[in-house]
Amino acid sequence: MTRPSSRLAGFYQRPLAERVATLCDLAGGAHLSEASRTWLQRGGGLDLATADRMSENVVATAALPMGLALNLRVNGRDHLVAMAVEEPSVVAAASNAARLVRLGGGFVGDADPPVMTAQIQLDDVPDADAAPARLAAGAARVLAAGDAAIPRMVARGGGCREACARVLDAATGLVVVEVHVDVGDAMGANLVDSVAEAAAPVVQELLGGRIGLRILTNLSRRRRARASCEVPADALGGDALADGIVRASRFAELDAARAATHNKGVMNGIDAAAVALGQDWRAIEAGAHAWAAETGRYRPLATWTRTATGVRGAIELPLAVGTVGGGTRAPGARAALELCAVASARELAVVLASVGLASNLAALKALAGEGIQRGHMRLHRRRLDDGADGADDHADATGHPGGTP
Repeated sequence: MTRPSSRLAGFYQRPLAERVATLCDLAGGAHLSEASRTWLQRGGGLDLATADRMSENVVATAALPMGLALNLRVNGRDHLVAMAVEEPSVVAAASNAARLVRLGGGFVGDADPPVMTAQIQLDDVPDADAAPARLAAGAARVLAAGDAAIPRMVARGGGCREACARVLDAATGLVVVEVHVDVGDAMGANLVDSVAEAAAPVVQELLGGRIGLRILTNLSRRRRARASCEVPADALGGDALADGIVRASRFAELDAARAATHNKGVMNGIDAAAVALGQDWRAIEAGAHAWAAETGRYRPLATWTRTATGVRGAIELPLAVGTVGGGTRAPGARAALELCAVASARELAVVLASVGLASNLAALKALAGEGIQRGHMRLHRRRLDDGADGADDHADATGHPGGTP
């Protein structure tokens, strides 16, 4: 796979047409298909006929600017990450932070195998405490029923891997059976829902009770991604700023109110990239915040610690993403995936985790330094100059809608 450099100095200063031409010509243009080059050259967008096939009751399309997060290097490979977002500071912040991380060697990370989990609810299960053992004795039948519902995934090497039961309320016989499914390079929601529905009758035969919900969980504990980086204090602006970033991280570790805003800064980057890349950003959000609260106390997704030479950041969260199927079929998503140059869903998950960590670093650096408003309002003022009214200016100055890192 041809991987163009993500280090495009002065890219934001070039005229728009030159930016597109530069992008299409990188690495001789081999990183983009002809369809994606054409899509970029005509300014992107979604035609109504395609939109009508994608959604319901379509009457028009809504557009977001698609920018590029630059400078990202993950596991020694460069990635150009498209971001669909109305807030310019999100793209600028991720790009700038990735440049600083690049000075420290870039991001490193890994992701779990792409295993999603189907849940089958049973109520009024007799002798509920013995349900896990009964399920274990018949687990092969459950897995076979699930695999029969997704033959093409099984043929590609995926399929059901494990089934287990958990007792949620023995007194009322409430039991959940979870089937763990390898979904390959797909996000996998439809596949996992099909497994849940197909396996439910076998589960009921084994355990008794009444069948309830049959659906995936968006808390994909077995499909987590991790990324970390080290940034020299000199690149950040000195030891005092490095210390400030670590203190801000500790604040989020100790206070849920701060952790919510801290995590919003992480998701600024992940969500914007997920939208551009055709991912289910709503599922990603649900999984991220559920994971943040997994211990019973809401925690920061990313943390920062001091090193002898600077700071070290680390992030871990569930990331159910795909490079095939679903929204990735849309023309813009295909172009974004080609620019990103990932070989698998697992690699994409690590890239997105890195974007989230970069976005968080940018936020903490600004907060620990000059404050969040100076750079944010400078970029935001461009929109006001284009005709937005004073009410928007007042709302942003007091509430930062959509832009708080």
